[in-house]
Amino acid sequence: MSRLFLLILGILFVLYGLFILGARSGTPFWLVWEALGGICFLAAALIQARFFERHRAIGITAGALAAAFLLLVGVLTVRIIGAFTANAPSGLEYLIVLGTQVREDGPSYLLKTRLDTAAAYLKANEHTVCIVSGGRGPNEPCAEADAMGAYLTANGIDESRILREDQSKNTTENIQFSKKLLPESYGSVGVVTNDFHVLRAVKLAEGGGLTNVSGLSAPSMAAYLPNNIFRECLALIKDFLAGHL
Repeated sequence: MSRLFLLILGILFVLYGLFILGARSGTPFWLVWEALGGICFLAAALIQARFFERHRAIGITAGALAAAFLLLVGVLTVRIIGAFTANAPSGLEYLIVLGTQVREDGPSYLLKTRLDTAAAYLKANEHTVCIVSGGRGPNEPCAEADAMGAYLTANGIDESRILREDQSKNTTENIQFSKKLLPESYGSVGVVTNDFHVLRAVKLAEGGGLTNVSGLSAPSMAAYLPNNIFRECLALIKDFLAGHL
């Protein structure tokens, strides 16, 4: 029964990885799903060969490690989902919008939702200054910050309210470089990103020395949530081990 379950799970992982590949996300994370599928197939083959029956210590160790990893991912997933509805208070002094992929025809879906969320907040809070943060990736036509600034101005936000940070390559650098655009003394700052990314973004902001930080959640697509949440779980573990959180 366990062998059949692993085979079905492996097939689902491989198919989902191919689905993520087709989304043109700009990252190779789809390969993680293929690797998980391969691990499931290998485990099924070892069960079929009665390997774990002959090497019980290895089987117990592997099972314990898998259980511990699943428990950690489960706890982090609950924390990530808990930040989905983050809603920054009105009257923030600064708003940092985190970049993500820009395509030839403009901002990607995820980036548009971040920008639309930011635009709605900026229109309701006329004194808030916006920092758009994101450099140019190897598969992007321009710096994310430039595309973000152009999108906001086209949607009614005055250019004088927009500061551009166009050198960062990841969330840690988004925070680090955006912080340099803030005055030494500021009242409050919000971080705009997609729901699955809010927890880590706010934690990185706090870990990077920002104070009085609020998250502002933008929507994402349900079909990609397993991929995005699992990637965030691994990123949280990595950032914790690197001392960024």
